[in-house]
Amino acid sequence: MNKELSYLAIGDSYTIGEAVEQVESFPYQLVELLRKKGVRVANTKVIAKTGWTTDELALAIEQENISQTFDLVTLLIGVNNQYRGYSAENYRIEFKQLLQSAIAFANEKSNNVYVLAIPDWAYTSFAKKSDRDLSKISQEIDAFNEINCSETAMCGATYIDITPISRRANQDLSLIALDELHPSGKMYAEWAKLLAEQIIKA
Repeated sequence: MNKELSYLAIGDSYTIGEAVEQVESFPYQLVELLRKKGVRVANTKVIAKTGWTTDELALAIEQENISQTFDLVTLLIGVNNQYRGYSAENYRIEFKQLLQSAIAFANEKSNNVYVLAIPDWAYTSFAKKSDRDLSKISQEIDAFNEINCSETAMCGATYIDITPISRRANQDLSLIALDELHPSGKMYAEWAKLLAEQIIKA
């Protein structure tokens, strides 16, 4: 492939790679995997911040005022909506708007947009030490993921279900960073591998 692809990653702490080195975050590991496969990718543009909900991400995108389009866009958002107790109905409305923004950034090519499922933080040591109901966390994450999965399918974008990987943290502590909440570089590597496989296939 001669053309150098442009890549925009939008989301929250899971996109910036909170608690790990930037190079261990999934967008950066994805780029390295693609380059090893002979796919040239420019440096990643990231619009993400720890703690962002769907409405905060939408506001940040608006403030960025980006006019360019990208060959590849990833979207991962929603865990903070669940954490703060926001409703699933509200999530659907705002996620749909963000997905439309992602497609617009991909020059209206929905097949160049990749939505990642929300990881389940109930399986982390942080959650277990909290006073939160772990089964309720998982149920709410599942409900949010049903929404983002169905909306992604309706738009013709690609859905990457990384939630099962996050739930393996129960047995494999190396999948979680030292803050006992966010993924480690090892878990992000698995996400990046799934993404790379889909992108190369496409």
